Amino acid sequence: MGESLEATRRRVAAHLVGRERELELALAAVSAGRDLVLEGPPGTSKTTMLKAITEEWGIPLVFVEGNADLTSGKLVGHHNPARVLREDYSADNFVPGPLVEAMRRGGFLYIEEFNRAPEDTLNTLLTAMADRSIEVPRVGRVEALPTFRVIASMNPFDNVGTTRLSTSVSDRLNRIVVGYQDAEAERGIVALRTGLGSGSGAAAAARIIPDAVAVTRATREHPDVRQGSSVRGAIDCTLVTHELLGLRGQDVDDEEAYRATFFDAMLVSLSGRIHVDEAVETTPERVLREIWEDHFVLEPARAEPG
Repeated sequence: MGESLEATRRRVAAHLVGRERELELALAAVSAGRDLVLEGPPGTSKTTMLKAITEEWGIPLVFVEGNADLTSGKLVGHHNPARVLREDYSADNFVPGPLVEAMRRGGFLYIEEFNRAPEDTLNTLLTAMADRSIEVPRVGRVEALPTFRVIASMNPFDNVGTTRLSTSVSDRLNRIVVGYQDAEAERGIVALRTGLGSGSGAAAAARIIPDAVAVTRATREHPDVRQGSSVRGAIDCTLVTHELLGLRGQDVDDEEAYRATFFDAMLVSLSGRIHVDEAVETTPERVLREIWEDHFVLEPARAEPG
């Protein structure tokens, strides 16, 4: 962290596609010593961005999954029961939880699905965020290293099983909204993650990747879908389509075969990633069929002259 923030930004940006603004905001916040909540749907490069920042700074990224089972004890740590029976309580037999680990090592404590954790568990973070230290019974005071940060993530589209953050918690967090990238950026992400953008698979990928990104993005706009797929769906759709074509001895130039194979790949890669509105009598398979028909039948027909 000793060099210029701009040099850090340039190197971290090399790991990301289409996240320049969010990266600048996140770097500015954590460099200013602030804790942060990243609010956005899954698959929008939140974790990738944090991994790149912590790797650049040479500090750990300590993951915690927010859920109803996350207690204050799990967050802070516990004394080894077997050693307690033999030795009684002591600092030596304390097993640090993710909060204490992140504080001692100067890392980012990254709590995914922050608003799924119980309110009393989140309140455990208040002292750590305010004082950069906590008092652990029978252990003593744990002081955080200067690079310690609390980073949370929340999915704004999923309110099942979530709790409303208290004012005392939200008041201590800076907030960045992380939305989906645009279509061009998502095509770049898929090409990068699949490795099909160059080499022997480049010609097929030039056809598959735009189709995979288009149908995946369409799941987010379909009226019967509560939450569509992230770019991970497009990545898997591309890979599965590519493998299916090879398995069936087909290529992208055989239009009819390609469309049928692509639909099979859509079902495999996207049907488990979209969440249909409970009030609508439909299925993920039916929704995907509509998206497939709109992309491969209706849109080409609209584009034809006359």
